[in-house]
Amino acid sequence: MNFSGLTIKKFHQGLINKEFSATEATKDFFDLIEEKDKEINAYLRLTKDLALSQARLTDGDLSEEKNINILSGVPLAVKDNILIEDELCAAASKILMNYRAPYDATVIDKLKKAGAVFLGKTNMDEFAMGSSTENSAFKITKNPYDLERVPGGSSGGSAAAVASDMCVAALGSDTGGSITQPAGFCGVVGLKPTYGAVSRYGLIAMASSLDRIGPIAKTVEDAEILFREISGKDEFDSTSVDSKPQTVNYKIEDIKKLKIGLPKEYFIGGLDNYVSSEIKKAISNLKSIGFEIKEISLPHTEHALSVYYIIMPAEVSANLARFDGIRYSRIKNAELRMQNLKDIYLKQRGEGFGDEVKRRIILGTFVLSSGYYDAYYNKAQKVRSLIKNDFDKAFDPSADGVDVILTPVSPTPAFKIGEKTSDPLSMYLSDIFTIPVNLAGLPALSMPVRNYKNSGNLPVGFQLIGRHFKESDILGIGKYYEEMINNL
Repeated sequence: MNFSGLTIKKFHQGLINKEFSATEATKDFFDLIEEKDKEINAYLRLTKDLALSQARLTDGDLSEEKNINILSGVPLAVKDNILIEDELCAAASKILMNYRAPYDATVIDKLKKAGAVFLGKTNMDEFAMGSSTENSAFKITKNPYDLERVPGGSSGGSAAAVASDMCVAALGSDTGGSITQPAGFCGVVGLKPTYGAVSRYGLIAMASSLDRIGPIAKTVEDAEILFREISGKDEFDSTSVDSKPQTVNYKIEDIKKLKIGLPKEYFIGGLDNYVSSEIKKAISNLKSIGFEIKEISLPHTEHALSVYYIIMPAEVSANLARFDGIRYSRIKNAELRMQNLKDIYLKQRGEGFGDEVKRRIILGTFVLSSGYYDAYYNKAQKVRSLIKNDFDKAFDPSADGVDVILTPVSPTPAFKIGEKTSDPLSMYLSDIFTIPVNLAGLPALSMPVRNYKNSGNLPVGFQLIGRHFKESDILGIGKYYEEMINNL
């Protein structure tokens, strides 16, 4: 099979036309992974038995001439913090290295019912804490465009797997830019849904008021197909919302009525010259096909990074308290009987957590501590409301607001492995353009400015931010832009 650029729709058509079987395709993908992943390190582990059993189900349906879902038989990759029943799920951490999931995440359950095939679990920053996939306890994933550079994070393994054709599409999670930023670095498409649009049940929690699950794919259309399959209300997640995605009206005359805003705060200082020139090309392309683009202001943007690094660690501190060395123990039972509870905690958490995870737990515990809660955490929540209000005003139709906001995804292209590991603040700045979206609970689409394959250039992504539960707007513009670029 030719895997280059293989999309969900092309794969589905190939199955229907009997050009290949789902089982043959799955085996071919495993062969390709064995060949290519030695240098990229996108996968932590493969789920061969599960994948082949899923593929055989699709082939059985086809042999009986049943109508199949467009995702049936499609080989997908899954980030290592999303549970698949009976499979190992470590969130790229030593503390969970032997943990086997007792149930399916809701998104996995939905995709299993659709007939999708899961090739394996992808590498990530430990517990999704990082922007480069260098914080994994097991390996460092490399960018397919330049093996000396990072793929972004924390969903770097999923983005690298899609970019290198080692799966058709993938699932990632996003707390402050962990889908959109690696998608931008790897030249693929990433969709961060509205908070509540997709169930988080079965996602190993990092920061519960910020976490989302979303697709990483080769095209906007593929991202839309996956999003529609995994979205919807879930009784196991009280934050999920019964809001079915609106149909993308793909008539160009309707799409071109959408007004695009450029926040002036995102285009001043700190933006790499190459990134700036590429983003200007995207803006120029959109203007040339008739979109109205106007400057807007999001005045509290400058505080977003500070707010995020108070709220997120506070929730991390609470969520990771459950890893105490008892329920998810790495210590053998015989050793447990020989130690007191404090020693078990110290041994388990001291050896099991990496440096970045420890850093965020300590920071979060501090901002929640007596005497500091009001000074830090409470104040950060108030500023978070101001950031959300900025977006509400920008989108307000009664004040001549815009429908979609366009920004860069990251201030730089993919940086070199090891370049920022000694400077956490420099690493945190990688997400400066994506973090406000999570704080406000809005949807965002990351897509490449152009096709960078075989160009010799590093990919640059731009970000389309939509109103709550209006993924249809950003997907509509994204699909039209993609079609225009492909026809150039």
